Amino acid sequence: MESNSHLMGRQPILNGLEEVVGYELLFRSPKSIATATIECPVQATSRVMLDVISSFGIREMLGDLPGYINVDAEMLLSDAIQLLPSDVIGLELLEDVVITPAIVARCRDLKAQGYQLVLDDHRYGPQYEELYDGLVDIIKMDMITTPLDDQYREVELFKRYPVKLLAEKVDSRHVYLRCRKMGFELFQGYFFARPSLVKKARLANSSSTFFQLMQQLSRDADINEIEQTFKQSPALTYKLLLLVNSVSFSIREKIRTVRHAIMQVGRQHLKRWVQLAIFADDGGLGVHNPLLEMAAVRAAFMEELARLELSKTRLLRYAQPDECFMLGTLSVLKDVCEIGTDDMRKNLNLSDDLVGALVAHEGDLGTMLCLAEMIEQLEFEEAEQCLGRLGVSPDLVLDCQKKAYSWRNSLV
Repeated sequence: MESNSHLMGRQPILNGLEEVVGYELLFRSPKSIATATIECPVQATSRVMLDVISSFGIREMLGDLPGYINVDAEMLLSDAIQLLPSDVIGLELLEDVVITPAIVARCRDLKAQGYQLVLDDHRYGPQYEELYDGLVDIIKMDMITTPLDDQYREVELFKRYPVKLLAEKVDSRHVYLRCRKMGFELFQGYFFARPSLVKKARLANSSSTFFQLMQQLSRDADINEIEQTFKQSPALTYKLLLLVNSVSFSIREKIRTVRHAIMQVGRQHLKRWVQLAIFADDGGLGVHNPLLEMAAVRAAFMEELARLELSKTRLLRYAQPDECFMLGTLSVLKDVCEIGTDDMRKNLNLSDDLVGALVAHEGDLGTMLCLAEMIEQLEFEEAEQCLGRLGVSPDLVLDCQKKAYSWRNSLV
């Protein structure tokens, strides 16, 4: 499996009617896709969190069902955990989490925020009493490592608490039927399905950009400065759009520009996201990637086109520079990075004008995109029709192209 792909395991969780009611999301490494191969639990959790909110997108991974992610004590106590929308993602506390007053207090706080809490690979213990009594929603019991007599005994103990029991590693129908009779309500294991591998092309991105963003956010930099940093990285811009639609917002506005997306996310969520990305070591090819070259020049060229004075062109007032920059960036990612039309529609919450231009080259935005693509391919005769419709002279187009290359070179 290529190392330039995002990989994630997804195993279904079923109810007593054998209906899928959720998924456990699992870390997968390109080095060993069949198993987790976890060297650093925090990094693995960070990788899953970052991928689900800003690489795959929550809707693409889960649809309308909840998902569950493993967390250790360090990640549980981290502010980054609150990037995950509480109405969609549940937190599975790993079995090695030591129950301390700080952990109990954190669980109480997360529960109040609406998160579902799960105890993973769990065995009954009196030190967990505070968690059993109203904080934990689900307790997972391993059907392979837990002796049968202990299973019956612990099920009876847990019946005193308001928790659901999940039987994991159910490997046969016999085990499933026995667990159901014992009182388990949820089930997971190879009998139903092995974890499926979900793959998505990794968008190249320089880790130095994340550190630059972190510095800007730490000193409360002006939004203009933060916006320029995002504009340097088409991959980062795409991930920002996925982030907007992964975290919970009270207002779901259609996104038109990079600045609009930044304002929707907010500085606190943005800072958590950048911290998580650095923790997960979300590196890449950086500023010398040919994809970045193409996207940056096209985006800047379209932005310059939109800046032309209306007195010199017949460009409609709806062609805003920031919006055209966004369109130029996404049009390259769509074609090169296997981002399909459905992804654009469902996961990015773009304005109708942007979607129409991306999917079918509709409207003046679509015409501007056609013009940019034709000029890149040196199809000057075909570009004349676009120039006529937009009222742009060849000299003005050449000037816009020079400015675009000048801006791109300034990034290196």
